[in-house]
Amino acid sequence: MTTYNPEEAMLQARREFGEHGGVAPSISRSATFTVLHPGTMPEIFEGLKGPEKDGCFLYSRHFNPTVDVLSRYLAAMEGTESAICTGSGMSAISCAILQICKGGDHIVSSETVYGGTHALLKSLLPQMNISTTFVDITDMDAVRKAVTPQTRIIFAETFGNPTLKLADIPALSTLTKQKGIKLVVDNTFSPLIVTPCHLGADVVVYSLTKYINGASDLIAGAVCAEKSFIQELMDLHTGRVMLLGPTMDPRVAFDIIQRMPHLPLRMREHSRRAMAMAEMLQEIGVKVFYPGLPSHPQHKLAEKIKNDTYGYGGILAIDCGSREKAELLMEILQNEEQFGLIAVSLGYFDTLISCSGSSTSSEIDMEEQLRMGLSPGLLRVAIGYTGPLEARLGQMKRAVQKILLS
Repeated sequence: MTTYNPEEAMLQARREFGEHGGVAPSISRSATFTVLHPGTMPEIFEGLKGPEKDGCFLYSRHFNPTVDVLSRYLAAMEGTESAICTGSGMSAISCAILQICKGGDHIVSSETVYGGTHALLKSLLPQMNISTTFVDITDMDAVRKAVTPQTRIIFAETFGNPTLKLADIPALSTLTKQKGIKLVVDNTFSPLIVTPCHLGADVVVYSLTKYINGASDLIAGAVCAEKSFIQELMDLHTGRVMLLGPTMDPRVAFDIIQRMPHLPLRMREHSRRAMAMAEMLQEIGVKVFYPGLPSHPQHKLAEKIKNDTYGYGGILAIDCGSREKAELLMEILQNEEQFGLIAVSLGYFDTLISCSGSSTSSEIDMEEQLRMGLSPGLLRVAIGYTGPLEARLGQMKRAVQKILLS
């Protein structure tokens, strides 16, 4: 178990007040900003001045006061020098990868990644002459053998979507440092629970849409890294965030800022309930995957890399055996038991349930799904925190007994 305290780090971040002394930061909706003297503008464009360098804001695709507040909070949480917010999680992933890689370069990626990420790596980036080798990220020999002289990135998800395979971030970091390449980690499933840069990752990406926002009402992303890398992303000539333009709206930034203080409370409760649900399912004989269970093959690794007090996350997976049984179970859970909602995404206050192979991982062909351990009947259950826990356990128990244990 690591000793990093992201909650304390967030508390130590500079407190931001509204421009008239409000306890909440102001929403700066201006698209463009004035300069007091004509000579300042060329200096901003040349990178000589800016909000942190004796200058001012220029244009909200570049930097915005409200979005900058959120970036600082995220950097504090991740223990990185800096961060930049983007319009979606996929834009954060795409921009980070494209900032590091150019034509002819190579990526080694976990085979267990979100379907959109898989499509980016397998189908889109080869059009730019950037290739990817997918490997079992739990097999360090396979990872090591996949690295070539052209490799620039090892990409992994802390908790793989949806099979919950864990990436051994310290071991991957040792390898990337030996090879002089970058370790990019998607930590969307485990904010606060794991702090990848503290464990040796170079770049951490997020879909803020999920746990960090927590209300399933907006789309957003972020990249957390050293200040020099964030400056590269925002370079006027070659910055991928700057030039591809996945700008975050300041109103979106404000909403996320207001929800970050209770992120620790939410993550603890998601984890507490997921653990109780996983233990109940295992006890009655359901094939359940959850890193908090000692029966999980990587439970010891989860213990090693996680921060104290936040648990093992709010997501578990149930292998129903077939897509038909998975869909029947979802039908009962939503429409008979009112246990949760059949929907993609995660991090919501209510439970969201989806059959990953035919939804969020549908971009991955069936042969690859089976190779990565994603069976057609794998149900991803993102546990919420509404309703009495005992009632929720009872609803799930009745449903699985009817479909999986009858």
